[in-house]
Amino acid sequence: MAVAADTLDAPTPQAGERAVLGHPIGLSYLASMEAFERFSFYGMQALLVLYMTSQLLHRGHVEHVAGFAAFRAGLERVFGPMRPQQVASEVFGLYAGLCSLTPVFGGLAGDQWLGQKRAVLLGGAMMAAGHFLMAFEGPFLLALVLLIVGCGLLKGNISAQVGALYAGADRRRTDAFQLFYMAANVGVFTAPLVCGTLGETVGWHWGFGAAGVGMLISLAIYLAGYRRMPPDTLPKRGERRPEQARLTAADLPVLAAMGVILVVVALFWIANGEVLNAYMIWARAHLDRQIGGFTLPVTWLQSASAIVGICLAPVLVGLWSGQAKRGREPSALGKMTTGCGLAAAAYGLLALACAVSGAGQVPLAWALAFHLVVQSAYLFVYPVGMALFSRVAPPAINALMIGVYFLSVFAGSLLVGWVGQFYERMTAPGFWLLHSAAAGGAGLILLILWGPLSRAFMVKPI
Repeated sequence: MAVAADTLDAPTPQAGERAVLGHPIGLSYLASMEAFERFSFYGMQALLVLYMTSQLLHRGHVEHVAGFAAFRAGLERVFGPMRPQQVASEVFGLYAGLCSLTPVFGGLAGDQWLGQKRAVLLGGAMMAAGHFLMAFEGPFLLALVLLIVGCGLLKGNISAQVGALYAGADRRRTDAFQLFYMAANVGVFTAPLVCGTLGETVGWHWGFGAAGVGMLISLAIYLAGYRRMPPDTLPKRGERRPEQARLTAADLPVLAAMGVILVVVALFWIANGEVLNAYMIWARAHLDRQIGGFTLPVTWLQSASAIVGICLAPVLVGLWSGQAKRGREPSALGKMTTGCGLAAAAYGLLALACAVSGAGQVPLAWALAFHLVVQSAYLFVYPVGMALFSRVAPPAINALMIGVYFLSVFAGSLLVGWVGQFYERMTAPGFWLLHSAAAGGAGLILLILWGPLSRAFMVKPI
């Protein structure tokens, strides 16, 4: 067992800092904005694959999408002839992946030119426009482009602002990211109930429009708390960065270790990201969603994961805070290894459910157990890795490295799109075990490289 060096000292509020639950008030605004931004983001994503396979990719609709024929031809030059489910899977993978690639450039823009505050505002405005354009078939591809670019400007910079609320090795930073993602899960929970229900029962475009409204509310919250945000650290024109803010050879070991974490999170994301892709198609066809006389909308399954995040995140924050006071909080590496193991177990459970049910429908209880375990895994991996990057990234490129963290999700999402194409070619147990192996492999990498990674991140064994 190990404890991170930044958990050894009890946190103390900075002078003049207004606190809410022991954290700067800026965290409240950032977390609230994130809740509505995730509402819009996941509301749209919960509908995306279902919308494409149920309507958009069928005759009478796909012809209306500007540029889609050329886009599909490009996909088929790479992957060969594709059925609608395969096209939908690849579109989802590319969209989700690019939403995780563009934060690299968005973080660079925030660090060097726009400033993080203006980058967040510009990104949010583009995302709102993209969500509203999704309400129409013609600009479908344009809407995706706006969402991708807007997400790039917003995500890396808002996450960097969360980390910038805390100085040095303040251990509250890790708790802050847990609370930040707990708020995000409030948005993830409500998104399927609102956007999903509207999309599945009233009309797809009503669901996308609701996502756009959520993004406008998110922007309004950010503007209300604008003065509470950490100040931008843009270099003045012609000004050289101070010595302590330049990259040096001493930064190379930690940058290399951060690269390993990117690989780990990418493999983990194959398991995490599939929940919004092929899993949705599988659940619609093979999951018994009857509760009395009510058929559970398939998008509501995403709310099950969010409930776990909302309930479990504060429990973990309290648990780890108590362990930190006794000097026994697990290190970031320990938490992430646990999360990878949980993800592997979640997909093993899903494979078992399919095997036991045979040709019949899988009882809903199996799916709920799956969501419980897989979302628990997420809390042990993704926000912990984000906090780790925020703490150890060299000051000269902190927001950029937060953006680089999203590269792991970019690679993982591309793999999700590619792996999702095997859904119709493999047995259900085999398909889910493939995801279990990916998550297990991520945990194995951490165990094998535990020593070098611990030294690079300055983690002390106890």
